Amino acid sequence: MSGFDGAAPFPADLTDHTAVAEQAASITKLDVLVHNAGVGRIGRIEDTPAADWREMFEVNLLAVVELTKALLPALRAAGGHVVLINSGAGKRANPGWAAYAASKFGLTSFAEALRAEEPALRVTSVFPGRIDTDMQQGIFAAEGREYATDGLLTPATVAAAVGHAVRMPGDAHPTEIVLRPR
Repeated sequence: MSGFDGAAPFPADLTDHTAVAEQAASITKLDVLVHNAGVGRIGRIEDTPAADWREMFEVNLLAVVELTKALLPALRAAGGHVVLINSGAGKRANPGWAAYAASKFGLTSFAEALRAEEPALRVTSVFPGRIDTDMQQGIFAAEGREYATDGLLTPATVAAAVGHAVRMPGDAHPTEIVLRPR
């Protein structure tokens, strides 16, 4: 994210919890952790294989939990801020989205529990509508639609919302940001 001095990516296979914990061990103070990895597939409940459910829960929820746990000491040391890029599906489930929505509802619950258990940290959930990403292109294809960016948020818009939450003065705790395309 531009405008954040000292910001650095944390490249890792987030589903390799041991490797993530090993990488995280070297971080002693962390001001901001942004969880932005995610995977989404759509399909009716009866047609969605268990492997798809597992993958979405592994990437969208368990990887977030394990990375956050590994970085909690560093976040506590800084009085840090955890930002979770969720989804509108983390607030409502629509037909054909059960597995994805379930993983995102789990992420919502995790954020609420983390906020309650770690009152010295700020925890913000961002609930964007559809965003112009590669994942969205796959979803359009699965819906049998031609990809079009009309009515989609840009990644820069979501990043701006994250920046706004992170820059919020310390006396405020932005718990949720809901973004919808115009």
